Amino acid sequence: MLRDDQIVEILELVDFRISKSELGAFFRDEKHENYMECGDQVLRNFLNGLVIHLRGTKENPKNPNDVLAKHKAEIPKKDNTKDRPEFKASPRDPEKARGDQKPKSYTGAKKPFKKSNAKATPKVQVVEKVQFKNGKNK
Repeated sequence: MLRDDQIVEILELVDFRISKSELGAFFRDEKHENYMECGDQVLRNFLNGLVIHLRGTKENPKNPNDVLAKHKAEIPKKDNTKDRPEFKASPRDPEKARGDQKPKSYTGAKKPFKKSNAKATPKVQVVEKVQFKNGKNK
């Protein structure tokens, strides 16, 4: 996941200058007064910059997996995961959740499905034979 300062750096790789506030306007709600649609020029330059950021240039190529691993290492990890108890869903019906008993409504194996060919209908042709005349005489 890219932060706004990383996106600004990626856009600067292709000599496209944009401020963080202009960038934030793209991600606002459409009803917000400062909302701005991301134009084709911004998107094109971002994608070209992202290619250079991940792959590098011909003179200085990079491995994209190394770049992504570097970004993943920069993301701060949340330490408050131990404080929060682990969520476990409780079953709706405690009787069904018991694993030591079989369900009471168990009637045995299912009966196999039988195909009945008693009234076999002849195959009906859905599409008639159509001759297309596209202006060529044959």
